[in-house]
Amino acid sequence: MTQAAVQARHFTLLLTSSRRGARLARLLTERQLDAWGCPSAEASHIVAELAANAVAHGRVPGRGFRLTLRLDAAGRLRIEVSDARGDRVPGIQDPGDQEESGRGLRIVAGCADRWGVVPAPSGCKTVWAELVPDRAEP
Repeated sequence: MTQAAVQARHFTLLLTSSRRGARLARLLTERQLDAWGCPSAEASHIVAELAANAVAHGRVPGRGFRLTLRLDAAGRLRIEVSDARGDRVPGIQDPGDQEESGRGLRIVAGCADRWGVVPAPSGCKTVWAELVPDRAEP
């Protein structure tokens, strides 16, 4: 596949720390990437997991989480989800077979080329992931 240079793009939105907010993060990501001509199931999975984690583990009453998508000129997508709990730094867990949760960051690691966590202002944190989504044919 040949990849033409693309214009750098940026999208950011503050969402409520709720199940609805997490669902909207995934849906809006799908729509935005479609509009940019680079739909990506992997990016949707990453956003779904990071947004769910922000709601489940990064929630502070009255504060939301921020979703940011950046598509650079080379076609690399950076996904960032920032939440209000900088004291809760996520890591990959090894849940037992009977556990219902704890696999989210394994999914992120499997879908992304790389990912990580960085501190954000005011005691917050940002979990990010990068990948090169497939480009839709013009």
